[in-house]
Amino acid sequence: MRKWGPLIAVCLGTFMLLLDVTVVTVALPDMATALDASLTDLQWVIDIYALVLAALLLGAGAAADVLGPRRMYVVGTVLFAAASLGCGLATGPASLIAMRGAQGLGAAAMFATALSLLGAEYEGRDRSFALGVWGAVSGAAAALGPVVGGVLTQGLDWRWIYLVNLPVSVAAIWLTLRVVRPSKPQTGRRIDWAGTAAFALFTGAATFGVVRAGVAGWASATTAATFGVAAVALAAFIAVERRVAQPLIDLSLFAQPPFLAVIAAGVAYNATAFGVLPYTQIWLQTVQGMSPMQGGLAVLPLPATAFVVSAVAGRLLHGTPHRLVIGIGLLLIGGGTLGQAVLTPGSGWTALVAGLTVAGVGVGLVSPGLGGAALASVPLRNAGMAGGAVNAFRQLGYAFGVAGFGTIVAARMASSLREAEVAAPAEAAHTLAGGGAGALRPSVTDEVVHTAFASGLNFAAAVAGVLGLLAGLAVLRWLRPAARPAAQVGSSSPVALEHHVERP
Repeated sequence: MRKWGPLIAVCLGTFMLLLDVTVVTVALPDMATALDASLTDLQWVIDIYALVLAALLLGAGAAADVLGPRRMYVVGTVLFAAASLGCGLATGPASLIAMRGAQGLGAAAMFATALSLLGAEYEGRDRSFALGVWGAVSGAAAALGPVVGGVLTQGLDWRWIYLVNLPVSVAAIWLTLRVVRPSKPQTGRRIDWAGTAAFALFTGAATFGVVRAGVAGWASATTAATFGVAAVALAAFIAVERRVAQPLIDLSLFAQPPFLAVIAAGVAYNATAFGVLPYTQIWLQTVQGMSPMQGGLAVLPLPATAFVVSAVAGRLLHGTPHRLVIGIGLLLIGGGTLGQAVLTPGSGWTALVAGLTVAGVGVGLVSPGLGGAALASVPLRNAGMAGGAVNAFRQLGYAFGVAGFGTIVAARMASSLREAEVAAPAEAAHTLAGGGAGALRPSVTDEVVHTAFASGLNFAAAVAGVLGLLAGLAVLRWLRPAARPAAQVGSSSPVALEHHVERP
């Protein structure tokens, strides 16, 4: 237990925080009914977790250096557990969204310190083994999310997708305090509070603007003001990072095309592969009449294929240029997502299998390659910073994808409902996209409901697919390894080893 206890403790926390990214999608229809939640509410239930995780990930890494990784990990796990309890006891959409945000804060503290703890506890072959197990557990969390969510929601209640985190958190905290050695804080290290706050404001305002645009319209004063706040916050973040002694990220990295290509790949990867799936899940359950467990199994071809391909590709493609692995992977994700834009009013879940499987192959290629690509795209001294930035922007890609594609789905549905001469089509579209198909059926025929939802999902999947294809072409064109001094090539420093492993 003393030898592998730290690995178990870190893997327990990582499994929980990554499971909670995807586990919620299967429970959305039940949440909408129980809490009387709208489409906008559901978007925020998903997005606020990924947003807070992304916005605070870099700052949490700096805080871990100040407080010590073990202490930061324990504090993060305690907060995550308390917020999970709050989610399970939520009485309305507002309280659930607030607690999901608190979950994201705890998850940022846990995720930012996981690899540091493993790097400090293990060396040589043990370290390689530990990082490999951590990567496999990360992949398993992504693959099992929809299934675990379906089992808990159908067998118990949607609240248990959060309450189940409590015993796992207790075990992770107990193990960490028992077997992980205390780490000394770094002297002279400071937290970039101003940069963290500005980046959080930018991400929150930008996402709120996209979500709000689906209700108020893109040309509304509210939407314009929100995007204006986001622009000011981004300008403030850039100004702070240029002047602070210890920035969250060195802005000069963004002047390097390879690094920009990796960042773009991370954003497009999470947005394209996963941004439409919450609405697919609502379609499966509220329109197709599937149970939560059946809905989770229906989309399993994507994460299951990704998990298998990721495990196999790690060995077979060793030494293959990141440009090819990630670029081809994104092209497959884009093509597979386009392959999901084939729904008709009479389609069932089987229409999605081929597209989900092809996208899953792409995810299996891209997921393990992004960490190594981030490391190779910058000088070795910036490896840790680059790895953290890619993780943060991947979460932003998911948050922006869910918000943007939700707006697209609702807008396309409204157009279809308007053609069917449904009263108040915009309001009806938001009700339908938010899981309220049953509320429309007394006045709207099943054929109209099926046609509208298929139209919305098809258009969103088409847009996502094109985004994936463009990102794949950009990676093939611009991703090249960064030039390094000969002394740094082949370095086996802890930072380099840590960031070769990325979560799927």
